[in-house]
Formats: sequence, structure tokens, C-alpha cells
Amino acid sequence: MPADPTTMRARAAEFDQEHLFAFWNELDEGQRSALLADVERIDFGLVQKLSATGVTEQATYDPKQIEAPEVLPADPTGALVERYATARERGVAMLRASKVAAMVVAGGQGTRLGYDAPKGSFPIGPVSNKSLFQLFAENIRASQQRYGCRLPWYIMTSEATDADTRTYFEENKYFGLEPGEVTFFQQGVMPAVDDAGRILLAERHRVALSPNGHGGSLTALAERGVLDDLAMRGVEALSYFQVDNPLIAPADPLFIGLHALEQSQMSSIAVVKVDDLEKVGNFAKVGGKLQVIEYSDLPEELARAKNPDGTRMLNGGSVAIHMLAPQFVRALTGGGALQLPWHIAHKKVAHIDLSTGKAVQPDKPNARKFEMFIFDAIPLAERTLVLEQHRRDCFSPVKNATGVDSPETARRDLVRRALRWLAESGVKVPPEQDGEPAATVEISPLRALDAEQLRANAPKLDAVQPGARLMIE
Repeated sequence: MPADPTTMRARAAEFDQEHLFAFWNELDEGQRSALLADVERIDFGLVQKLSATGVTEQATYDPKQIEAPEVLPADPTGALVERYATARERGVAMLRASKVAAMVVAGGQGTRLGYDAPKGSFPIGPVSNKSLFQLFAENIRASQQRYGCRLPWYIMTSEATDADTRTYFEENKYFGLEPGEVTFFQQGVMPAVDDAGRILLAERHRVALSPNGHGGSLTALAERGVLDDLAMRGVEALSYFQVDNPLIAPADPLFIGLHALEQSQMSSIAVVKVDDLEKVGNFAKVGGKLQVIEYSDLPEELARAKNPDGTRMLNGGSVAIHMLAPQFVRALTGGGALQLPWHIAHKKVAHIDLSTGKAVQPDKPNARKFEMFIFDAIPLAERTLVLEQHRRDCFSPVKNATGVDSPETARRDLVRRALRWLAESGVKVPPEQDGEPAATVEISPLRALDAEQLRANAPKLDAVQPGARLMIE
């Protein structure tokens, strides 16, 4: 049913936000409906609480309470070799029994890339030009074929990307996946507020709303019926990743198996930091509980702290790859209140001047946005696990138009991985020249998901010539 104007105006007025209806008399019916829909989505009580309590921009930590966490190594030795083998067997068994699902957070647009579309549709294949979404879809298809299973895929969008993302999949026939195995759902939103706590209008008839952070994905799982769908399908492990990482393996048997064997409620992948001050989250134990400390919140003395053997104390960088137990998410979101801390960011937000009705484009931060981060759920879990993986195998994000974490570096890392797999399959590959691959090679996920599968299905190729441009499908 359409929102009732009287009720919505009374609710806004109750929380001193009646200015949202400042231009009501000037709006047509369509604009009024849009405004009411926006207002209906606002949790005014939460906004008031966050504004009143002054959520801090930077968390503070007592260095005496911080210690290195337990991290399972990427390369096992001793008793871990057998433990990892057992875990892989367990992971494969769970995949074969269709106990695993994949979830990608895909609410972002390619603004920083200069790309006016959902980031997931950005072309990233070094040879094929396949999009991020297509690479993920083919990885999931290949996993289904390899393990003879169902592997449902849940794609969290935002208001800005939902329609375009759905259309993109429809136009590309879901990249060979069954449409019924792909579920789109939108994350929640929070309004931007000024320093006085007043909610901003983006237009005379639209509230300045923005996604509530990747931590909001947990609430969305409950509110959008995904948890119920997972339960109906018998899913026991939900593989979580972000849309900007083309190296991700959504169905990694080792990670799945360790998560299951340890009865972990929330497991995470870590990579070794490239330096003390790398801008990634840091896995740490705080007061005995595992959590991720943002690089901006970590005191430099702790970022540079060393163990007695000279290694870095906090050496595990978070790369937003997790395995979640659906029952854990259900417990967190039970009763409709997700108990994650809110983070504040000062941002430049275009808005309508209430006195003139004109649009304002600020030249400095003028508003506060509130977000939740998914890694803040880790300390709420009774059982957790962190597995280290080699960065070269699992993480090369596409965030910036140029430089670090750009399409150029992601494509380079996809090529490096392909050449490494070929070398392990007995194919002679040329050495890098000036730190860059000497040939451009891409391996389709439908051909191989890892080096082991490529060895079993090796291409009829003796060597890759310098300067070659090769697609292996």
C-alpha cells in the first residue's frame, strides 16, 4: 500500500525532520509518491540516536589489549598437512551435497573508474574482456560442473545498481547459469545528515539516501528473505566476497572445509601485508576476541610492532573474503536489530538549500554518512577462523582508474596467475620483463578453476612465446 502522507509527515515531525516536506505543495503526484517512499525507508529513531550520540570517526584501542591473532598458514607443514587434506575432503563433500552458496556485494558503481554502470559489469578479462560478473558466473558454473552440485548465487545490489544489474544479467542470459539459481536483493539505506542532525534532501522530492555499508548486507539477508531461502535449500556455508576482486574463488574446498571442521560461525581470509602501513584492515585479538582493526584506527606503533623474531606482529591483512554460517547471521539479525557498531564518514553531499530551493554542490565535506562494516560481526561470533592465502592467488581489487588496485594491475595479476598455472602444468613460459608478464594469457574458469584442474586438463601447448596473446577456454 502507498505510504499515507499524513502519517509520514507526522512521523518526520516527531523527530524534528518536518523540513523533508518543505516543498510538498510544489510537487506533482509522482514526485510526492517518490518522497513518501524515501521517507518510509528512514528509521528516524536510529538517525536521531546516531546523531545524538556522536558516533566517532575513529575507534581507539588500548595497545596493551591488542595481540597477534591465530592465523592458519597458506603453506601447511607438519600436522597441518593432514588437517588441510581432511578439510579439502570435507569442503568437496559439502559442495557435492549442495551445502554451499555464494554471495557477492555488488552495490557500487564504477565512479572511481570513470565507468557509468554497475562495477560488476566492468570489463576485466585480459584477453576476453569478460566482465567481473561474467568471471564470477563462469567460476560458479565451473564449480557446479566439477562437483555436480547446485551453487546458488546471491547478488546484493543497491538502489543505484539494482535495475541495471538485473537487466545486464537478462541481456547476457545469466552467463549460462539457471536464472532460478541467481537471486538479486537490495541492501538498506541511511540518510545523510548535516552537523545539526537534519536529514538532507537530494532533490525537492528525494531524500539524500546512501547504502548502509557492507555490514548492512547481514540485515538485508534477513529482511529480503535470503536467510529463509538458504534454510530451504539446506545451505550451511555462505561464501561472501566483493564485486571488485576478479581473483576470488567463491567455492574454495579448503576454506569451506576448515570453516566446517572448526564449526566456525564466521571465517576470514587474510593476506600478508605488503608493508607496515598498508591500507587494509588488520586482523588482531583485542581483549581476547578476534576482530579487524581499520588501518586508520591502528596506532602506528602497533602497525610497526615486531615479534621477537623480527616478523610483523599484525601481519594479516583483511581482504573482505568471508565464510558465514547462515544460523549465525540469523542470530545476529533476530528481532530485526543488528548489533553492529555504526561508523561515521564526513562526505561532500549535494543537497537542496531549504531557504532557496536551489541545489548546492559543496566544495568541502558538509554531511555525515552512517555505515556498518561486515567485519565488525567477527567479535560477535563464538567461533572464528582466519586462513592465510597468497595474495597472488586470491586478491587484486579493481578500485582506482590508474595506479595501485586498478584495472591494469588486476589484469596483470590475472595473467601472472595464468602463466603460473601453465608453468605448473609443464608448459614453458617466458620470464617477466621489467617486472611485467612477457605474454598475455587468460584461462577461462570453465577450463580450470585452479592449477590442479589445469594439470588434469592441460592444453596441447609446449611453450608460450614472448608477446603472445592467448585465451585458453
